[in-house]
Amino acid sequence: GLYWRGQRNTELIAIRPNTIEREDVPASFNGFTILQLSDLHADMNPGPMRRLVELLPEVKYDVCVLTGDYRGKTFGPFDAALEGVALVRSRLKQPVYGVLGNHDTIRMVPALEEMGIRMLLNESETITREGQRLHIAGIDDAHYYRADNIQNAASKIPHDEFSILLSHTPEIYRQAAHADFTLLLSGHTHGGQVCLPGSIPITLDSVLPRHMGSGPWNYHKMAGYTSVGAGSSIVAVRFNCPPEITLHHLKRPSPRPH
Repeated sequence: GLYWRGQRNTELIAIRPNTIEREDVPASFNGFTILQLSDLHADMNPGPMRRLVELLPEVKYDVCVLTGDYRGKTFGPFDAALEGVALVRSRLKQPVYGVLGNHDTIRMVPALEEMGIRMLLNESETITREGQRLHIAGIDDAHYYRADNIQNAASKIPHDEFSILLSHTPEIYRQAAHADFTLLLSGHTHGGQVCLPGSIPITLDSVLPRHMGSGPWNYHKMAGYTSVGAGSSIVAVRFNCPPEITLHHLKRPSPRPH
């Protein structure tokens, strides 16, 4: 009975809010909301994808980002994964940006872009509001394929402007901070997926400090967030680690009274 309980848990997707309060948030982006979906593994377990389709229309956001792992396995066919992603994509509003994960292949990119997902392969895009700018960059998988190039991704971004790096894995946090990114959004760890009581992960499959394995964290001047993901990997079960989609709210600090 434990397996079926774990499988039911995979469908209990939470909408998790995360406020990023910083003085360097441009005034015209105060209140800007980013929806992050990660680790869909869309062909492994149809239940969470159906739940996402129900959830997404009620979520309000300005931009959506997908931080990789659309496929269940790390090899083989990917048509079923693309079908699952297309179903989810049909419930998302523009603009949508994405990066590849360690389960994905570059051969999926044309189909993902045809769905209206702007795939960022070591490159960046700029969003402008009232003359102020916010930059979204993305790197290719740094965990398995080692195809990441942060230097390329950051090359068109002025050092003093607000910039967000999308990376499937949070393991590149040092390089991201060194490249002056303001915020790093990632996934990959699943938060452990199978955790001890108190959400203590047994393994994170990542080389990084344990506190960076899920949720918000900081490293030097950079803010970070590691999503526990909406899907599940290897086995379609979750224990003590509910799946999530995340709403990141950019916020300027309130002025202090004199």
